[in-house]
Amino acid sequence: MGLNGPEFYDDDVVFDTYMSRRETRVDSPNDTLEKPVFDELVGDLTHLRILDLGCGNAAFGLEALGQGCRSYLGIDASYRMVEAAKKKLADTQGKVLRASIESWDYPTRHFDLVTSRLALHYIQNIEPVFVRLNQALIEGGRFIFSIEHPVITSCDRARQSDGPRQDWIVDDYFETGPRLTHWMGDEVIKYHRTIEDYFVALRAAGFVVDALRESKPQRMMFRDEATYERRKRIPLMLFFSAHRPPSKLGL
Repeated sequence: MGLNGPEFYDDDVVFDTYMSRRETRVDSPNDTLEKPVFDELVGDLTHLRILDLGCGNAAFGLEALGQGCRSYLGIDASYRMVEAAKKKLADTQGKVLRASIESWDYPTRHFDLVTSRLALHYIQNIEPVFVRLNQALIEGGRFIFSIEHPVITSCDRARQSDGPRQDWIVDDYFETGPRLTHWMGDEVIKYHRTIEDYFVALRAAGFVVDALRESKPQRMMFRDEATYERRKRIPLMLFFSAHRPPSKLGL
């Protein structure tokens, strides 16, 4: 059986491999596909109180503080990621805590924006998490997150080769639940859900869904033409933007 998300990133080899890829990989999917859509969805961060779930090394926190957010708090259950985040935020007012997304004691009506980037597919039960996040937001507060696209999480049987992956398999799409994924030399458990599952869970938690986006590549973001052409073949990420509507009490 594979590792859960925090255990996976606390593995020394996995952590070092991951950080090396993020720092040195040309045309990384995080930079070329995820970041442009995420930045567009979050927009102006000035004066916002931000909670970042699965913050990783808090690179977004550093950017948000540089853009004038009122406060930034990142939480992550990986010890290695939290240590990296603390170093990243060492000379700022940003904070990071080692905590589980599922069990952290969320404050009530405190944040203007909750974000999560490529982390929620490691969470087994998102429904209670979405409820807590709704309660943690002020009225009108936004929840914006990215995940691995369900066409990716559905199946891990695609042919692998020494070079970049050229084939993908979409199978058992409506069979939701854990998937054992081979990645960065180890095995990690991710949780597959359909696009509809995420939408329904957001609505059930009291959110209004404002936008749904996919990681359609933009040529300007790529240095390598072949990588751009390959990224047009299948969506790697899915994005949701939602908000907590005003209370109807007193109307």
